[in-house]
Amino acid sequence: MIKKCLFPAAGYGTRFLPATKSMPKEMMPIVNKPLIEFGVDEALEAGMTGMCIVTGRGKHSLMDHFDINYELEHQISGTAKEEKLKDIRSIMDNARFTFIRQREMKGLGHAILTGKELIGDEPFAVILADDMCVKDGEEDGVLKQMVALYKQFRCSIVAVEEVPDEETHKYGIIKGEMIKDDIYRVDDMVEKPEPGTAPSNMAIIGRYILTPDIFDILKDTPPGKGGEIQITDALLQQAKTGCVLAYKFKGKRFDCGSVPGYIEATNFVYENMYQE
Repeated sequence: MIKKCLFPAAGYGTRFLPATKSMPKEMMPIVNKPLIEFGVDEALEAGMTGMCIVTGRGKHSLMDHFDINYELEHQISGTAKEEKLKDIRSIMDNARFTFIRQREMKGLGHAILTGKELIGDEPFAVILADDMCVKDGEEDGVLKQMVALYKQFRCSIVAVEEVPDEETHKYGIIKGEMIKDDIYRVDDMVEKPEPGTAPSNMAIIGRYILTPDIFDILKDTPPGKGGEIQITDALLQQAKTGCVLAYKFKGKRFDCGSVPGYIEATNFVYENMYQE
């Protein structure tokens, strides 16, 4: 039903300078696996095979990572080291990658609008790779959980989690009525509210399922917080004229756009998922 996942990956990653001066933040490794590869794994698990990546200047390594490196593969062919390419080869065999360049950094909403040429007129998912999500026990991945909800409700869905009140100014925050366990119908949505003004403590994280009419809404969305085109503003308009759901997902999320979150994710993966 949903076959394409959009990865906005054109940002500068300034919180990780100087590392991101020459390396995309999406390529920063969690142990030995780039952040974006965790996101692609999650999309594949959810049944998506079209990986649509919005890139920017200096992001060529994203394309190279999901391509064959003939020299490297020739050098390690037939050795024990070849086993280390097993996962990325499986991804390349099962997913199709397309790329488009965002020439100006005008916000997440603008990045998603830039991806329209890759998506077309169909519902799609969005993953922000620096929000790394891992399963909680035997549960499905976050995006697979959201796809199941989309099959039932057929509308845009955002993933949310509770955050401390003192951190609400860092996120898009929703207000809504719970219609089922962990599912809210969105009434209001504010991008990075001023401290003490947030309508709730339910923060949007980097997982979305969007219906294709969001592109027309984004075209008419004026710049908002920070002078950028905010997906939050477009989703609020969609909620007013139709329906947007917020889903309090099952799983664990790491904010790998921050140094503490990145370190926490690295330690978690090393302790729980890494195999030498």
